[in-house]
Amino acid sequence: MSFKVLKKCPDTGARRGVLTTRHGEINTPIFMPVGTRASVKAMSPEELVNLNAEVILGNTYHLFLKPGMDIMAKAGGLHKFMGWDRPILTDSGGFQVFSLSSLRKITKKGVHFASHIDGSRFFLGPEESMSIQRTLDSDIVMAFDECTPYPADYRTAEKSMRQTTLWEAVSRDQKLNDGQQLFGIVQGSMYKDLREESAKSLVDIGFEGYAVGGLSVGEPEDMMFEVLDWTVPHLPEEKPHYLMGVGTPGQLVESVARGIDMFDCVIPTRLARHGSAYISDGTTIPVKAGRYSEDFTPIDEKCDCYCCRNFTKAYIRHLLNVGEILGMRLLTLHNLYYFINLMREIRESLENDTFNEFRANCFNK
Repeated sequence: MSFKVLKKCPDTGARRGVLTTRHGEINTPIFMPVGTRASVKAMSPEELVNLNAEVILGNTYHLFLKPGMDIMAKAGGLHKFMGWDRPILTDSGGFQVFSLSSLRKITKKGVHFASHIDGSRFFLGPEESMSIQRTLDSDIVMAFDECTPYPADYRTAEKSMRQTTLWEAVSRDQKLNDGQQLFGIVQGSMYKDLREESAKSLVDIGFEGYAVGGLSVGEPEDMMFEVLDWTVPHLPEEKPHYLMGVGTPGQLVESVARGIDMFDCVIPTRLARHGSAYISDGTTIPVKAGRYSEDFTPIDEKCDCYCCRNFTKAYIRHLLNVGEILGMRLLTLHNLYYFINLMREIRESLENDTFNEFRANCFNK
């Protein structure tokens, strides 16, 4: 298990690297499609491979509820269960502490949840989260944390950050399977001293990688970048840096410039389900809109994905408006291609020493 920085941009924090896992190499910077319930919505594993998705995500909370760990253990882990032989990263369930705040109660040892499915009660703490992820047998395991809401006053943010640090220390002490890598998650809301304290504490504990959590939770974009400017310099350069739950194309480029290597986000798949598609200037178009009913051009003339090579806006709009599943699938494929290809272009710009020009061009777009 290793991470190697292959190239750095001398004027920014951007770097080109490769993370080695049991199920293959991950070239960074990388975008990771989200497969919360053991499936990237609307996509088959074969289609993801054809898009050159090198790593995907699964979610501890949701997979614990359904199908449950008894079935997952009998299946032989998440890779075998879903027919995916490339790397998998699993979230710890910490985000659900934030997103399902009306259904949980936080204690010092963990979180009591009422299931969002049937109201049944269960407990999830660092020991339970690590046990679940051990059964899932993911390549990258996330330590258990609390994703602090925004806005949060200083006292609330401090209490949350300190609790997260304790939970992550317990996470580190748990046994994992051979080859599983554990990443720590920096919290601290929008407070510089808390972010710095969190980062330094996690480095003292020692993890195979470090994530920045608690962003993209409603804060202004410039505040997100400011938090990264505070935090990333305190993370070990020889370890991968992961920004959780982010984001738009512009946010990806700017976060790479600040030293982030790994990203995940539901934006490309969610927007596809709502009938919108990314185009080459980084904006989206509402393909479902009536203006495209007689538009017999591709979603994006510059795109080389299967959707743009074979179909028109008019056809895809028709599929969406009559409820044909293919329309959603084609838009999902296109949007994921856009995000994965964007990261490939970023890696190439770093290899060719043209990242500054690439970043400026993206900003102009």
